Amino acid sequence: MDSIKRRISESTALKWVVLIMVGFVLSVNYYFYDAFSTLKSQLILEFGLTNTDYGLFVSFYSIPNTFLLMAVIGGVLLDKLGIRRTGFMFIFFMAFGAMLTAYGASQYYHEGSMGYGLMNSFFPNYSPELKMMLLGRFFYGLGAETSIVVISKILVKWFKGKDLALAFGLKVGFGRLGTFAALQLSPRISQDGAHLSTAIWFAAVLVLLGLLVFMVYMLLDSKYDKEVEDKTIADKGDGFMLSDIGNILKNPAFIYIALLCVTFYSAVFPFLAFAPDFFLNKFNMTTIQSGEITSLLPLGTLIFTPVFGFLIDKYGRAASAMIFGAALLVIIHSLFAFTSLQPHIPMILLGVAFSLVPAAMWPSMVRLVKENQIGTAYGIMYSIQNLGLFGLPILTGLLLDVTNKGNVDKLNYTPTMLMFAALGLFGLLFAFLLKNEDKKNGRGIDLPMNK
Repeated sequence: MDSIKRRISESTALKWVVLIMVGFVLSVNYYFYDAFSTLKSQLILEFGLTNTDYGLFVSFYSIPNTFLLMAVIGGVLLDKLGIRRTGFMFIFFMAFGAMLTAYGASQYYHEGSMGYGLMNSFFPNYSPELKMMLLGRFFYGLGAETSIVVISKILVKWFKGKDLALAFGLKVGFGRLGTFAALQLSPRISQDGAHLSTAIWFAAVLVLLGLLVFMVYMLLDSKYDKEVEDKTIADKGDGFMLSDIGNILKNPAFIYIALLCVTFYSAVFPFLAFAPDFFLNKFNMTTIQSGEITSLLPLGTLIFTPVFGFLIDKYGRAASAMIFGAALLVIIHSLFAFTSLQPHIPMILLGVAFSLVPAAMWPSMVRLVKENQIGTAYGIMYSIQNLGLFGLPILTGLLLDVTNKGNVDKLNYTPTMLMFAALGLFGLLFAFLLKNEDKKNGRGIDLPMNK
């Protein structure tokens, strides 16, 4: 009777089903985020945007997590309210924001539908379409980052003690699958702007499907918790206190890994948002070709991240992997800045770098904080990360406008690539400091995850 009662909670196969379900939610999240990178030139033409406006659009995603600390608040709520309630709330925000963004880009809205007059009544320098899309991007970002925190805690819950780094590697792979699909499909659906609105609506509907899949997971998770007798791994908070945030921030290893996170991701995600346009300008590619080249990055991470996660589970060396990945980032952006080397090989190498660091960084959190603080720790990490994800796209757009005054036909991206290389250099420094801290205090970051 007991074996039947505990069947779901002890099923090895079921945890991989869970991974696929939450992986789909993550994939559609990343699809929507990256669907716009291949549409940059079309958005600029359709809505009369500048490079700075486009950078603002990309950055608006990060406002709730940077200035309102919603990822931190979401992490605290996750530790207090549990996975199901917190996950549904924030994935709903994510889906609502995606639909609102698509509405703002639609012909129906452009013809004066609900909200158009209101958006046209203030900030006349910005089009009503852009303002509605910014509002949608705000709500999407409000939900999206915390949804990733929720998924991270789900993996810790189902994979704790066995295959955790592999699970996180596959999680990253699912995210990159979404990016790869966006870079491949978005320009093809849009067809050089002829069906721009359709491409954006398609991305939004995928996010809505992600919400439905998470609702199915909620039913499974509820049954899991009813079967599990050990309350420390059930989906309930166990006395988290606000003072625990201070304790997390007093941990030098956490500070170094958070700083590595913000510098590393700031040199990748904002670059990815501008990469198709960079390839179009430097190598005279079409939008479809530039999207295909950019998609080599998520394709590389899709392949390599689970492999690196498996190796870290078995052999460890997570801190060393972070150092190597950050060093690769510096080399790759320097190649883009100073050489005319065709981008295929650098993008594959960037995929390797973007596999090593996340596969090592995210599962290492279980070695740094207590289990009842995992959601909060991840929330703090994502809020700090969003400082870069907010500032860098705007800075990139400004840098492009300033360094290309009077030149709209062929943009010079060299200063921008140097900025990304400098961020990689800072990430390398923080990775070295993390490894040194691990040696000094024996936190076990470099030990095998399965040990």
